[in-house]
Amino acid sequence: MPQGKPSVVPDDGLTTRQRRNRPLVVVHTGIGKGKSTAAFGLALRAWNQGWPIGVFQFVKSAKWKVGEENALRVLGASGEGGSVDWHKMGEGWSWVQRDAQMDNEEKAREGWEQVKRDLAAETYRLYVLDEFAYPMHWGWVDTDEVVSVLRDRPGTQHVVITGRNAPGALVDFADLVTDMSKVKHPMDAGQKGQRGIEW
Repeated sequence: MPQGKPSVVPDDGLTTRQRRNRPLVVVHTGIGKGKSTAAFGLALRAWNQGWPIGVFQFVKSAKWKVGEENALRVLGASGEGGSVDWHKMGEGWSWVQRDAQMDNEEKAREGWEQVKRDLAAETYRLYVLDEFAYPMHWGWVDTDEVVSVLRDRPGTQHVVITGRNAPGALVDFADLVTDMSKVKHPMDAGQKGQRGIEW
């Protein structure tokens, strides 16, 4: 296993082990493809470590079938790694059809309330808040509240948030932020999403 060396050792009074095992807030944002895919890759690693995982899908349709959902549900039920719970809140691709989906705002708030309850109860070791950057960007969920709740979360709970336009306050607070930039995409040449690649 490669051993990374930090460029800075903070004067925070923590041992190397304590610092290494700090729970992280991770943000995958930007206009490029792969934000959710990367988050589900982290979920696979968490499953392998035996961690309980909670996936909360904001915005995407509750009817939308993503390949990662089926795979992680099967793995979670296998008894070999961690458990996996999958929660869907949205009603559609709201960054495209925002005006047509007025109840997404209420569902996003309900979803966030459930996440807060689970964080307080330490239900999961890894939370994937898929597309959660959108409700904050649109003002449906208060970003300052999100940062406050995440800052004060108990235990060793890791949280991964995906979605375009992650608010600056969240980006500033997060421990790890990746901005997915697009260089090329098949849609630019008129090709729609395809099975096995997009879902």
